[in-house]
Amino acid sequence: MTQQQLPSKRSHLKGMIQVPGDKSISHRAIMLGSMARGTSKVRHLLMADDVQSTMQVYRQLGVTIETSGEDTVIVSPGVAHLRAPDQPLDFGNSGTTLRLSLGVLAKQPFHIDMIGDVSLQKRPMGRVLKPLEKMGLRPVTPATGLPIQLAPNQTLHGITYTLPVASAQVKSALILAGLQADQMTRITEPIATRDHTERMLTTFGVTLKRQDSTLLVPAAQSLSPADVTVPGDFSSAAFWLVAGVLVPDSQLALSEIGLNPTRTGLIQLLKRMGADIPVQMHQTSGEPIGDVLVQTQSLRGIDVTKNDIPAVIDELPLLVLAATQAEGVTTITGAEELRVKETDRIDAVTTELNRLGAQVTALPDGFSITGPTPLHVAEPTVVRSHGDHRIGMMLAIAALLTDGALTLDGAESVAISYPTFFNDLAQL
Repeated sequence: MTQQQLPSKRSHLKGMIQVPGDKSISHRAIMLGSMARGTSKVRHLLMADDVQSTMQVYRQLGVTIETSGEDTVIVSPGVAHLRAPDQPLDFGNSGTTLRLSLGVLAKQPFHIDMIGDVSLQKRPMGRVLKPLEKMGLRPVTPATGLPIQLAPNQTLHGITYTLPVASAQVKSALILAGLQADQMTRITEPIATRDHTERMLTTFGVTLKRQDSTLLVPAAQSLSPADVTVPGDFSSAAFWLVAGVLVPDSQLALSEIGLNPTRTGLIQLLKRMGADIPVQMHQTSGEPIGDVLVQTQSLRGIDVTKNDIPAVIDELPLLVLAATQAEGVTTITGAEELRVKETDRIDAVTTELNRLGAQVTALPDGFSITGPTPLHVAEPTVVRSHGDHRIGMMLAIAALLTDGALTLDGAESVAISYPTFFNDLAQL
């Protein structure tokens, strides 16, 4: 485990920052480029550990992925598209890569072994395997998580399926399998989730239809090559968004951020807490992009419920931190998904912030937070990332509000999604 001395309490943050490319969109660009019939170019790709795992998996499957400059890649599938790997596909720590790839690889005429690191082995895959098996996916043995072995399969059937849990990853896996099926696939979402896959498939020439809350995926569609520019990752920008609101006398400009409305729940919740966050949209096709201005403001406690969660799931650790500085009680419920992320984020957030003097109570599906609470430690203290990139970065922002010296244990986990995080923090 790598330890990183965190910056001490700050009186202000100033500056402009452009965060790296969006992780979710970077994964999808590599995968869809690997499925396309021709060569695609992806600009502003996030060169972080999880996306490196995606590139390595698809290289093992015979796709040529070449870098061009700092953050551009050229993706060229072979004439026969994917080929049998000569060793197990290693998904590292990336749940997105694994879940979506189960859809991509559900119809391949060769055997596939899937493995990953210890953290990924603990994450549930049954929710995506179950509907894919209804479509014809053929696990060698029953599995609900890694390791997974897939038998050769050359037939997929379209299904009608209602997502029991709001999950963009499960939806995306079913879409990617549905494109290879022999009949229409219908996917109903009780609560809307991220639509990055649907937006990007349009760029790759695929036609999808929607009837109210049901997505229709026409069968037997092929992908055309495309040029994709990845917007700045909102989940990465969220750390500076919250820091700008909480650290006294701060003013930050966040440029060219992805502002897909299925991702920006944090902005809406901060507005409900009393913040004013101006957004300037750019004229773009595909993913919405814009600039965000943020400055120090007072917050008040609110209630966050199940319907709010899909658009803010990755930013909830930051929302809890913000709530520790808000006036009154904030409750967050309907977020049981946090217990099966890279770590149990409900327990990790509660444990680490309470060590700094916060008043956070863990609930089975969320949190109750009482604020405002000054954060402090009586002596130099080591806080833990729990091997989770978002916990590690949240604690670095908490350090900016904490009286006393903090060291982050497990700082290397930050590279999973934001390799330049500590450099950007030093700049601000």
